[in-house]
Amino acid sequence: MRVAIADDSALFREGLALLLTAAGVQVTAQTAEPEPILARLADDPPDVVILDMRMPPTFTDEGLVSAERIRLQYPAVGVLVLSTYADVHYAVRLLGDGRGGVGYLLKDRVTDLNSLLDGLHRIAAGRLVVDEDIIAGLLTHRRRAEALDRLTERERAVLREMAEGRSNAGIAAKLHLAPKTVENHVASVFAKLAMPISGDNNRRVLAVVAWLRSAGEVASPPAGAPGAQPG
Repeated sequence: MRVAIADDSALFREGLALLLTAAGVQVTAQTAEPEPILARLADDPPDVVILDMRMPPTFTDEGLVSAERIRLQYPAVGVLVLSTYADVHYAVRLLGDGRGGVGYLLKDRVTDLNSLLDGLHRIAAGRLVVDEDIIAGLLTHRRRAEALDRLTERERAVLREMAEGRSNAGIAAKLHLAPKTVENHVASVFAKLAMPISGDNNRRVLAVVAWLRSAGEVASPPAGAPGAQPG
């Protein structure tokens, strides 16, 4: 596994690099801004680029903008965006193209090395990884698209695990279900959300994006609220 890190906090960036290196991950670059990493992607692409959401010069959505550029120009490179706050609207923007190979996690998650490594491997494999806090917010939110309202509680649980990038086998283990039962629930989710017949991985991403988009229709949190300031 090869990763590059862009984060303007030297303490966080270097600490993350040391943590990953000790776990056997090769850190190919670590910079305070995304541009140096973007400039070398053509010649030395890592498996995953880790980006802070807010970096110089504006400290708003530089990480998100850089993620969009990477996904457009280097689709084989995975992208993990780290943020201080969980923001559904930024997640919708990041995942809106309906492709995998991308993740959006809270910075607090990097203290759990096993979870971080698991997420990086899923992203590198072309899967989708969404922070559980965002998923929890979506599960408890009252406003749902009509199609999502038709999902049973078990199907919602399966969709939540899909959002965390788990395969059917991984979902079965997490929810203590038989693999065939999970297959049936996943097929039902696809049918109820009217997912087009295509590659299974692509439909999994589309299902999660549909879920995120439904929550993104609600108004943004008021200024000053934790969810109003991603970064």
